Amino acid sequence: MTVQNIQRSIETVWRIEQARLIAGLTRFVRDVGLAEELAQDALVAALQSWPEKGVPERPGAWLMATAKRRAIDLFRRRKMAKRKHEAVGYDLELDQNEMPDPDTALDDHVGDDLLSLIFTSCHPLLSPEARVAMTLRLLGGLTTEEIARAFLVPEATVAQRIVRAKKTLSQARVPFEVPRGEDMRERLGSVLAVVYLIFNEGYSATGGDDWVRPKLCEEALRLGRILAGLAPDEPEAHGLVALMEIQASRLGTRVDAAGEPVLLSEQNRARWDRLAIGRGLAALARAEALRGAAGPYALQAAIAACHARAARAEDTDWARIAALYGVLGQVTPSPIIELNRAVAVMMVAGPETALAIVDTLADEPSLKAYHLLPAVRGDFLARLDRFEAAREAFEEAAALTQNERERALLSERAAACGRGERPAR
Repeated sequence: MTVQNIQRSIETVWRIEQARLIAGLTRFVRDVGLAEELAQDALVAALQSWPEKGVPERPGAWLMATAKRRAIDLFRRRKMAKRKHEAVGYDLELDQNEMPDPDTALDDHVGDDLLSLIFTSCHPLLSPEARVAMTLRLLGGLTTEEIARAFLVPEATVAQRIVRAKKTLSQARVPFEVPRGEDMRERLGSVLAVVYLIFNEGYSATGGDDWVRPKLCEEALRLGRILAGLAPDEPEAHGLVALMEIQASRLGTRVDAAGEPVLLSEQNRARWDRLAIGRGLAALARAEALRGAAGPYALQAAIAACHARAARAEDTDWARIAALYGVLGQVTPSPIIELNRAVAVMMVAGPETALAIVDTLADEPSLKAYHLLPAVRGDFLARLDRFEAAREAFEEAAALTQNERERALLSERAAACGRGERPAR
């Protein structure tokens, strides 16, 4: 294997193992910031060792063992208490065959380090923004730039939130555990938000060359199912699972053989995962059977269900979708929700009515760098045969997006409008 191939292997292993590695290390050292540093040290060691010795048979276990050795060395240097030193040293000496399988059963919530890390990161001591940002960084493996785009805030702001959050947790010696009872319910909302943002980054990547990152979706779904099992009477936990299941059912049709994006209206619905849709609809039914089911995730799941139930794109109940977005906008007012409502209104009342809604969002500060605003506006303008204005809107959207696949798609649309043609949808 060439050095280049080994480096690619290391990058792949790191993407897969990073979250589990940090979570497992946090359980041992009881400090999120230190755990991340140790994980980075292990990555550096892999970059130095693997090109010469080859990728080990169990790379995740290799990274964990290396990080634990660094932890022991650090404890020695700091002259940590003998009891803590021996506890970590004993764990290190476990035979690799006895190490827990990272793909443990979904219902093993007590021993799930990833779930414990999420709840620790979402402690009430932290601001809601810091909880989400830090957990996305540690468990989603997202860069501060990607998180900033998800929140529509400056990258420096996200970086500061993460640094302060780690410091706060370390100073407060927050327990590394899944909370119980009322304490768990208090933190559930921010945990659900974290899980969904991880899923969204996998479903529609904000940056890079790939349109989708299925592994992130799988991880978010795994955590979502665990959360629903932990909180069986919480409708929003089931609503989130329903939403992710239904959206995940389309993953195999969101890109073509060349990795190019395929829009919802053009997807082969016969290839949608009917089992995932069935699981999603069942979770939605559970959410709707519980009091207080009109939360943001249950409402979004109901919208996704409208698409899932339509055998053909033209069978979609857009009137119901527009109404559901209206309710969603009342529950959680947001310019992005209003933009989505405009798309549904366009399908019901036409592009002119929808364009009027979008134009009211033009001066919304939080959407200044949001590429989908000019993209949607460009689509409406093209439908009205206002091709020059549509071209300008698509070019603006292409300049704003950080995803290479999406930029190419938007540039193609701009070129079609430049030729006086309606772009393919």
